[in-house]
Amino acid sequence: MAEPRVFLLSCAVQDYAWGKLGNDSEVARLWSRGDKERPIVPDKPYAELWMGAHPKGDAIITDNKIDHKTLGKWIAAHPECLGTKVREIFQNQLPFLFKVLSVRLALSIQAHPDKALAKRLHTQYPQHYPDDNHKPEMAIALTPFRGLCGFRPIPEVVGFLKAVPEFYTLIGKEAAEKLEASVTRPSDDVEVRKALQTCFTSMMQSNKKDCAEQLNLLVQRVSQQSKSGEDISSCLGDLLLTLHSQFPGDIGCFAIYFLNVLTLQPGEAMFLGANEPHAYLEGDCIECMACSDNTVRAGLTPKFIDVQTLCEMLTYTAAPASTKLFPPTPISEDPYALLFNPPVPDFSVIKIEVPPSVSQYHVAALDSASILLLVRGEATSHVPYASLHLTPGSVLFISANESLILHNSNSQTLLLFRACCLL
Repeated sequence: MAEPRVFLLSCAVQDYAWGKLGNDSEVARLWSRGDKERPIVPDKPYAELWMGAHPKGDAIITDNKIDHKTLGKWIAAHPECLGTKVREIFQNQLPFLFKVLSVRLALSIQAHPDKALAKRLHTQYPQHYPDDNHKPEMAIALTPFRGLCGFRPIPEVVGFLKAVPEFYTLIGKEAAEKLEASVTRPSDDVEVRKALQTCFTSMMQSNKKDCAEQLNLLVQRVSQQSKSGEDISSCLGDLLLTLHSQFPGDIGCFAIYFLNVLTLQPGEAMFLGANEPHAYLEGDCIECMACSDNTVRAGLTPKFIDVQTLCEMLTYTAAPASTKLFPPTPISEDPYALLFNPPVPDFSVIKIEVPPSVSQYHVAALDSASILLLVRGEATSHVPYASLHLTPGSVLFISANESLILHNSNSQTLLLFRACCLL
């Protein structure tokens, strides 16, 4: 008998220390309900749900009619499931990793290399950069989701240099004045980027003693202002105190004066391309990324830090926070779907929201393998060789050129996300 081409997955959970604890974690809730009501440990961090074939968290196929029990092994045995173009371009590999993230503590100030830099870093430092692939990624908020993304407009950075003397001291007079001059007199784009790079590098490469000294002064001053009821928003006081409580003395606390602070509302997204500085701060999101473990970190982390590489690789393109929102586009033949289609070939994500009045929803066939996650609602589907019952947290692998009908089980809104590769 032929094997099913559409089947449920049991997915890996990563318990990184920064994850939300117990029932506070959307990762935990989806993992628990989607996989036979597994118990949630109240004080355990549930940071990431991995939906894919990554060797560090290969999904398990729950259908006992399938011989190859992990998704990675099944794809290796049935590469045609990927779709013609995906097979050809990505050498018979699933090119993306689909995730849910629940963030309690800030993740590191980081960026991901482009392919050329990834190749070089992997050759030189394979212990820190374990593959030669790039790692673009996209986050779509499930709850209000806060992060740092890209460099602020230069006037904003200069405003903080004037309003936060400890920040100015750490940067140094010469570098600060160059950046200020680029605002007050006409400068070409290259000159502005160089001035921004000089300032950012000066801060990131400052010695630990100077950093700790200026940060302590700033935290003491802001704490006293807060206690006396003064407004501390002009220096991002609340965020500063939060980050300092999580990572005392860390240089990354000062990065908030360089980088945009962005809060995504549910359904909003940001795309993080190569060499874009960013950090996730708090909240729950759907994430999709190219299959790679290459991350260049420089603060707010106990992991390996590579400040020099980070400072050299960044684009230093300054732009308002609003430009970091990545809007979806409607899908003309599907009134319930929105497509998040980033400028990379590795992945796209479709958000599907089916109202209670619609009893059946057609999941269209694609010339790409896809992974479908149900976040809200319940549905059933009859596919060859199986009847599926989907609850929040159910994860479905759909081979290329396969379609299915979802029947709304209880007349609630269905919220689903589908990762795929639209070439």
